Amino acid sequence: MATVRISAAELRDAATRIFTASGVPPDDARLVADSLVQADLWGHQSHGVLRVGWYVDRIRSGVMSGETKAELVTDHGAVATLDGHDGIGQVITARAAEEAISRARNHGIGAVSVRNSNHFGTAAYFTRMAPPRGCIGILTTNSSPAMAPWDGRGKLVGSNPWSIAAPVDAGNQMVLDIANTAVARGKIYLARNRGEEIPDGWAVSAEGAPTRDPAQALLGTVLPMAGHKGYGISVMMDVLSGVLSGSGFGSGVSGPYQSELPGKSGHLYLALNIASFSPVPEFEDRMQALVAELKSGSREDAEEVHYPGELESLAETRNARDGLLLPARTIADLRQVARDLGIDVDLGADALEDR
Repeated sequence: MATVRISAAELRDAATRIFTASGVPPDDARLVADSLVQADLWGHQSHGVLRVGWYVDRIRSGVMSGETKAELVTDHGAVATLDGHDGIGQVITARAAEEAISRARNHGIGAVSVRNSNHFGTAAYFTRMAPPRGCIGILTTNSSPAMAPWDGRGKLVGSNPWSIAAPVDAGNQMVLDIANTAVARGKIYLARNRGEEIPDGWAVSAEGAPTRDPAQALLGTVLPMAGHKGYGISVMMDVLSGVLSGSGFGSGVSGPYQSELPGKSGHLYLALNIASFSPVPEFEDRMQALVAELKSGSREDAEEVHYPGELESLAETRNARDGLLLPARTIADLRQVARDLGIDVDLGADALEDR
């Protein structure tokens, strides 16, 4: 597989310039670019700059507004509803996070429901905003249909991911960010870009047959994680994200992979002010005790046990130091998007063969 080594700063600058050329205000362009590059730094290339072209196509077709004008439509102290008016998901969700965290600091808890939004990249990018401000962040979202109902058929249920982030100490967070499918659909697109097969158990073809071909998987349905449990959690995430907010739900949500229909995605951001529940130092002591207990279960013949979010932090340190190794197709796609917009982006290094 041909790959390209590139610095995060170079990639962030290129993505920012592409979004700005697409009509996104500079501050918003930097936010969206940073969220995608951060996903690459964490080792989740399925949610990284792979998605730049999809977002640009949606802006250029008019189904997603490059200028995001999110509006508070209800305000009840600790609780509010935000209408994103089909703006950029990252910009809308960052606003929701700020609103929820601010309300939690005043009321002990903040809950912001979001309607008429779009795909926002990695949920952890936004839940991680809460711990530095003394809160636990919880974020749910719905997404375009990807899997069939349990014991049913047809794409009717989204992967509907969710994330929780809590502080461990001043510099570390425990973070969970998962989809309820066996795998996020972006990982199937990434396998396609890498020219790789996908593992058994990820997806079935349109005919319902198990497949390792990412192209066939994208035409078919992704399987739920943990069988009926993943299906049930996905449906309930849709209740919290889409039904509650007054946004799209079920088949009424459209994903970033197409540029014909508005996203109509809904989210729910919850912020819990730790100090309203117990003294913060006591909470952190208990979190560190939990981490120590988890690590005490490490096997002598294996790598140390990691708590949720730790692998991403380690990957960020490594990738920030060594540069990101991305599929050459991803970089070629970025260059093509830039050319289509009439700009040049310097993405540096030549393609390298992955041995």
